[in-house]
Amino acid sequence: MKMLINVPETVVADALRGMAACHPELIVDVDNRVIVRRDAPVEGKVGLVSGGGSGHEPLHGGFVGSGMLDAACPGEVFTSPVPDQMVRAAAAVDSGKGVLFIIKNYTGDVLNFDMAAELAEDEGIQVAKVLVNDDVAVTDSLYTAGRRGTGATLFVEKIAGAAAAEGAPLERVESIARRVNELSRSFGVALSPCSTPSKGGPTFELPDGELELGVGIHGEPGRERRAMMTSHEIADYAVQVVVEDLRPENPVLLLVNGMGATPQLELYGFAAEVHRALGERQVAVARTLVGNYVTSLDMAGASITLCQVDEDLLRLWDAPVRTAGLRWGA
Repeated sequence: MKMLINVPETVVADALRGMAACHPELIVDVDNRVIVRRDAPVEGKVGLVSGGGSGHEPLHGGFVGSGMLDAACPGEVFTSPVPDQMVRAAAAVDSGKGVLFIIKNYTGDVLNFDMAAELAEDEGIQVAKVLVNDDVAVTDSLYTAGRRGTGATLFVEKIAGAAAAEGAPLERVESIARRVNELSRSFGVALSPCSTPSKGGPTFELPDGELELGVGIHGEPGRERRAMMTSHEIADYAVQVVVEDLRPENPVLLLVNGMGATPQLELYGFAAEVHRALGERQVAVARTLVGNYVTSLDMAGASITLCQVDEDLLRLWDAPVRTAGLRWGA
């Protein structure tokens, strides 16, 4: 496999050095693996901290900035960050109003963020935690007890980030984050496996002419493998699974997310099919976001995430955001 790297051992450090060079609005601590917005802590504001294994960029480091996360902790590729990183991040962003940990439901992340919360509280930092578990494909997958945390992480970080930016107290920010997760569902499809720098090749086998329905963002097995399907057919399958589980009564936010190697040309074509499939099921779409946001290295494929929204959640979604990976508004 050809990769644009130096050596596998320095991939994450090299990427962090690149972030530091390209984004002076961030403080990137390469040695301690913490990314913090430069103006942190923001007076009177709840701090938002998330993190996870690298390889899912722009999640999470690309979402650090005004209107979203205050800090992120990148682990090694597909490996949880450690509690020391999380405590360091919490201390850097705590203004005295508390810190919210946003945690994808993977066993390593959950255990380490739980330990970090205890350590941070020992240092006098008030910490609340929200678990993201939106993937409807499978339950109790590899690395996970319960449902996996995937695309809804973006919705939780953006909407809770907007609430925190407005000055909402920790209990309110936590409640909004928890509500967004409860109102969100995701489903992913792989057209090819991903390749990690350390292995230098595919992490799982997916024969030519087949796809994986319900794949996880680390290449975890999904519901089933089938012969290659059209974009129309994939959209019908994925939308049906998500809508059956979510049963939306309100308009939805729609994320059409690339897994890393699928070009925009294909993603927008897929987005058209998803809109069609939702319309046929009388699901109204309030906003759509298309692109590579919660990726799996070089995996070809896509996921869809729906989040039911009311006027307040939609207002928070539309609020200004300025990060490396997501930005709009003033």
